[in-house]
Amino acid sequence: MATDILLFLVGIVVGAVNAIAGGGMLLGFPVLLATGLSPLVANATSYIVAQPGNIAAAFAYRKYLRKVPKQYLLLIIPTVIGGFAGSYILRHTDASDFARYVPWLVLFAVTLFAYQPFLYKYIHDHIHAPKKRRRQGSPILFIALAMLPLSIYGGYFGAGFGFIMLSFLGFTKLHDHIHRMNALKYVCIFFLTSSALVGLLGSGLINWHHGLIMAAGNLIGGFTAAIWSLKVPSQHLRTSIIVVGFIAAAYLALRTY
Repeated sequence: MATDILLFLVGIVVGAVNAIAGGGMLLGFPVLLATGLSPLVANATSYIVAQPGNIAAAFAYRKYLRKVPKQYLLLIIPTVIGGFAGSYILRHTDASDFARYVPWLVLFAVTLFAYQPFLYKYIHDHIHAPKKRRRQGSPILFIALAMLPLSIYGGYFGAGFGFIMLSFLGFTKLHDHIHRMNALKYVCIFFLTSSALVGLLGSGLINWHHGLIMAAGNLIGGFTAAIWSLKVPSQHLRTSIIVVGFIAAAYLALRTY
């Protein structure tokens, strides 16, 4: 009973952190490990945990989602394909190898988001350069193609994928609208998580008891905090994302090595 209460309360925190800054499962993942789950099972179970919060947060951001240009829904395709492919790789990964990979995967995602403004400037200058100096093509198509390998990462280790999603949305015309970016992020993460869960069905890696209890808390925390986060300045959201991400990466590295 005590474990169930802990999982529920942590689920609320995970949902709130996901809605405000992203990376909530970077906190929930160690808790699942502390309950006795192996790294592989804890990671697979995290997809169940995160899904209700993703739905609730997307609903809370619905006003901003309506303002997102329809062509950006193209990003759903690579997230679905990548999510399924990543979960397939996860099913065939040794537990000890997975534990060594996790800190570096998280660190990569957080670093990418921290340097996103500099990366955006480079992409922006390239896109708006004279035609003789740049290749022809659709920026959103390039983003969609780039999202495929990164969605494989998301299907392999879901925690931290939100950082990558926000980073790449920063290369689009949505870069000045972080709430619209968050709205689209939650929609894509919902589809990625759904495809990853399909890929994990029958694998025996999902602990449904732990996952559903934490997911119930996630639903409450995700919806409540998502509404509150709409009132938080973009600068504060970005700072929170970076701080939470680096702390989590450092913790996982110390725990593993």
